[in-house]
Amino acid sequence: MQLDRALDSYLRHVTIERGLSDHTIAAYRRDLAGYLEWLTADGVNDTAEITPAIVGRFIAERSSAEPAPAATSLARLQSSVRGWHRFLAREGIENDDPSGRLRPPKAPRRLPKALTIDQVERLLAAPSAEEPIGIRDRALLELLYATGARVSEAVNLDVDDVSHGDVLRLRGKGSKERIVPVGSYARAAVDAYLTRVRPGLAAKGRASARLFLGARGAPLSRQSAWLVIREAAERARITSEVSPHTLRHSFATHLLQGGADVRVVQELLGHASVATTQIYTHVSVDTLRDVYATSHPRAR
Repeated sequence: MQLDRALDSYLRHVTIERGLSDHTIAAYRRDLAGYLEWLTADGVNDTAEITPAIVGRFIAERSSAEPAPAATSLARLQSSVRGWHRFLAREGIENDDPSGRLRPPKAPRRLPKALTIDQVERLLAAPSAEEPIGIRDRALLELLYATGARVSEAVNLDVDDVSHGDVLRLRGKGSKERIVPVGSYARAAVDAYLTRVRPGLAAKGRASARLFLGARGAPLSRQSAWLVIREAAERARITSEVSPHTLRHSFATHLLQGGADVRVVQELLGHASVATTQIYTHVSVDTLRDVYATSHPRAR
């Protein structure tokens, strides 16, 4: 099959049948477009011409590029290539999978950055409680920290999703739904936003079921939510980098430090594997070391 047609077939598959997020599909498209460009330059125009040696040479060239690619970027590239070739073999478009011998590079284990509880409290208190947008921003921040939701999950919430008392329905990766508890602080902040602010914002734009709205009444975007977090961090005078995932990291870390079971945290975060969640236990181990070093008479 021609390369472009094979790529289009795969992208339709991951979009319609697998229901992957727009962000993930865009990453696959970028990775595979670069792969197809390389193949064309190498004289390959049909998927039947791709051999294990060609796939291996492509990955080797990308691995030795200057500047050196991050291990996570290279792993994602290999995953994109393997996924495409597996699809072609599974659908009978090609007889074999030439990427079958690829092994992803070992990504370094990086501890997620979490805020201290004091920093989180300052961040949550940063938006003005007297201004409509400040009330909205506080509701968003409280909800992110209370539930561990991804920013994309939070901005895609509908009003009906928060109408179940002290629990919340989140739609995660692959459209998988999960139910998470909502603490009293977040519930109060969301209720204040719903009663005092959202009706006025909704009146400025077209009717929308989305929970969080922008100043003109349109649904709040991921980029706008990121700006809310960054501006709150600046007001709270938090000097460390605060990203859209920071409150999610802090949520998981503080739960584990408080004694929560790692499998419970896995369910709350919506991780498919507990191995993904276990990286947060290393943060808690650092805390245990500090307590041990300052408390045990023979620790030093």
